[in-house]
Amino acid sequence: MAPVERKRKLDSKSPLSKRKARETTPASEKAQPTKAPVASSHSDGESDSVHDGDDDANLPSDENNDDMSVSGGNEDAVAEIEFHAFRNANNKHTSNMLPIAPKVPKTPEEMRQTSRLIVILESASLETYKVGKSKDARYQLLNCDDHQGILARMGKDIAESRPDITHQCLLTLLDSPLNKTGRLQVYIHTKSDVLIEISPQVRIPRTFKRFSGLMVQLLHKMSIRSVNGHDKLLKVIKNPVSQYLPPDALKLTFSYDAPTVHLQTWMRRKLGPSQNIVVAIGALAHGKDDFADAYVDEKIGISEYPLSASVACGKLTCALEDMWGIL
Repeated sequence: MAPVERKRKLDSKSPLSKRKARETTPASEKAQPTKAPVASSHSDGESDSVHDGDDDANLPSDENNDDMSVSGGNEDAVAEIEFHAFRNANNKHTSNMLPIAPKVPKTPEEMRQTSRLIVILESASLETYKVGKSKDARYQLLNCDDHQGILARMGKDIAESRPDITHQCLLTLLDSPLNKTGRLQVYIHTKSDVLIEISPQVRIPRTFKRFSGLMVQLLHKMSIRSVNGHDKLLKVIKNPVSQYLPPDALKLTFSYDAPTVHLQTWMRRKLGPSQNIVVAIGALAHGKDDFADAYVDEKIGISEYPLSASVACGKLTCALEDMWGIL
């Protein structure tokens, strides 16, 4: 006997049948608008209300979206958001991608009217060593990649010789829009108790090899001048760093062991109008956070995770740029 052919009937609820139904549906039926839901009555007397077109007049328009505030259960806990009117005033200057020298406030009146951020990179590993015994031997900046044997003979931990951390922090800070507006000042305090002042107008070399040569020259000559020879872009100054800090500034440091806060909200509540802020950041791979206990007032944590020094500098500058309306 010949085998009996079995025909499988498609279920009307199966995905395959639904797909075929959509393919065979005429275009006129697809274009039909959906009907508005009809109010249904319930046994308890309540009914679902249907909104008509007149209710759209009560909805806020797009023009008033900027004036709307987020409302929650506790309105006092919601911080007021400050709006800034941004205007691209540097469009003509940035079109050719030429660097713009920051305009730093110099007079006492300008300093009183301008809030500034002062960053102190503490415990920076910047130490020079003469490599070789020949007459042509030169000083080099000790680092964990190129001088492991020298560091072992000196009895120093290889992981602590990290001048690249200072290099990364300087690139993050000096490249920020906050520095380009002249509202940033950076100091470096090394492990050897050497205090260095960084001018906001300096251009740090992008590569670590050139940065190492610049730091060796600075630590030996005590200063680096600009091309025209008038301004000192890098210079070694006298300790302590507290004598260069504004007296009314808010002084703090970042610590992973301190209570974690939302940085921008915390600073909005703490900072007063035209008040400066001093932040000490450890330019080291790991270690205790007691490097700035002599002059800071408070320690805070800005993340639930351990952050590198460069990321901490980036979060700090971004928070202040949002607060001060710097785009």
